[in-house]
Order: sequence, then structure tokens, then C-alpha cells
Amino acid sequence: MSTAVLFDAPGPRARARHRVLSLVGLLLILSFVGFALWKLGEKGNLDAEKWTPFLTGEIWVEYLIPGLLTTLKAAVISVALAGIFGVAFGMGRVSNHAAVRWLSTIVVEFFRSVPVLVMMIAAFYYYSANNVFDSDINPLAAVITGLTLYNGSVVAELIRSGVGSLPKGQSEAGLSIGLTPGQTLRSILLPQAITAMLPSLVSQLVVVLKDTALGAIITYDELLNKFGQIGSYKGNPVPAMIVIAIIFIVINYALTRVAAYVERRLRERGRVTITRGAAGPGAVAEVDTAILDEQLQEADERALRDR
Repeated sequence: MSTAVLFDAPGPRARARHRVLSLVGLLLILSFVGFALWKLGEKGNLDAEKWTPFLTGEIWVEYLIPGLLTTLKAAVISVALAGIFGVAFGMGRVSNHAAVRWLSTIVVEFFRSVPVLVMMIAAFYYYSANNVFDSDINPLAAVITGLTLYNGSVVAELIRSGVGSLPKGQSEAGLSIGLTPGQTLRSILLPQAITAMLPSLVSQLVVVLKDTALGAIITYDELLNKFGQIGSYKGNPVPAMIVIAIIFIVINYALTRVAAYVERRLRERGRVTITRGAAGPGAVAEVDTAILDEQLQEADERALRDR
């Protein structure tokens, strides 16, 4: 029998009221879509000649596919660097050394608070003014810098949350067999925290991919920047933006489904998963004891070899 935690199960009148509200909401949405289509048709944006270019290979080969590749290029590099940044400062945030912990906290909280676009623009002007990279590389480097600093800080916070959600008994078990606090963190706590944060990490890929569109402000030739070029060439900027939006939606939806699949697989295997922002230092989570037993056994074997 299912029980409601925050409210009682709705009765017949409440269910009827919910159906009416759902119907009203659906009618409002359909009205909005109809109005948008009417305005698009009024401006000629629904004419066939403005959509047929997307059925030819020229637009895809010359504009959309190159734009998509540059978008994925910035996203992939940013994800790799953000992972390194996040692991380093995430471990620093849970370090036993107060100086390391405070320095990591300041860095993470600062870059989490600064808007990504501000960091991109600042990095772009810094690289351009000091000739750090070639002029062709400056936009890409600035986009990667902004995405790495922000998303790396988010990954660091995820690691801190993942480690903080584990029972204290695991760190105590590591210390009881002779491991140092650092070894306990690296060998026992960190692997489980990374496993727990995998779904949130995959979900963060959606944020990275979407934020690459901000690179258009600093002349990075990514996918969103192509809609202006296509619009100038074919005279159809609105259809071009709609097609590009659909491409982003499809890719982001695929990444979201991957995150859901990873989380489901981890739960089926009996491992905890941490949803982004859900875990904190006081959170309690179920733990896969098989992982801990295996790690403790390896630690025992290393201790015996060192004697």
C-alpha cells in the first residue's frame, strides 16, 4: 500500500480539479504554439523555400557539421580539463590540512559564483592582449577556460558531496588498518564518491555543451554562430535558429538519457548515486560493501608486504 508523505492522496473532487487545470494548461500551451506559428507564417518564415536548404548537403557540409564539430571539440576538451580540476580541488576540499582545505574552498566557491560568460570574456581579452595564443586559437582557449573553471568547480563540489555522504565508518575502517588519512581518501572514499557522482557528472555534460554557445559572443565559430551565417547566405535566420535548436535538443536529450541509464545501472548493482545538489556533508547513503571489502583486503595485503 502506498502512503503519501507530504499530503493525502487526492479525492474525486481534487482529481477532477487536477484534470481541469491540466486541460487549461494544455489549451494555453497549444494557444501559444498556434500564435507563434501564426506570427512565423505572417513573416514568411514557414515558406518552403526557407526550409528546403536544410534538405541539401551544402548547408550541412559547409555550416552545420563544422559548427557541431567545433562545439563538440570545445566541450570534450573542457570536460577533460574540468575533470582534472574537479578531482584536484575536490580532494583539497576534504583534505585534513586546513590550509589546503581553505584554499580549495576559496577557489571552488569563487569560480562557481562568477558567470561563465564573464570568465570567457575576461580570458579572451587577456589572451588577446598578451598574445598568449594565436589569434585563431584565442576564442577556443577562452571558451575552454571559462567552461573548465566553472564546471571543474561543480565537479569538485560533487566530489566533496560524494565523500561527505559516505558513512564515517569507512574512513575509520581505513585508519584502523594502518592507512593514513590521505591513503584512506584515495583508496576507499574517493573511488566510491566518483562512482556515486557518475550520473551527475554525465548530466553536467549537458551544461558544458549548452554553455559552448556563449562562445558566439567572443567570435568562437561554434554551432550557434552558424545561424547568422546561414541566415545571411539563404535569408532564413529564423529557420536556421530553429534547426540549430533542434540539434542541441537532440544531443542534450541523448546525454540526459545516458545519465538516467548510468544511474539506473548503478542502482541495480546496489551502489549509491548522488544527484547533483542532493548530497551534503550530513547526507546518509547506502554503500556497496563489496567495494569496501575489496579495498580493505588490498590494503591488508599491502600492509603485509611492507612489513
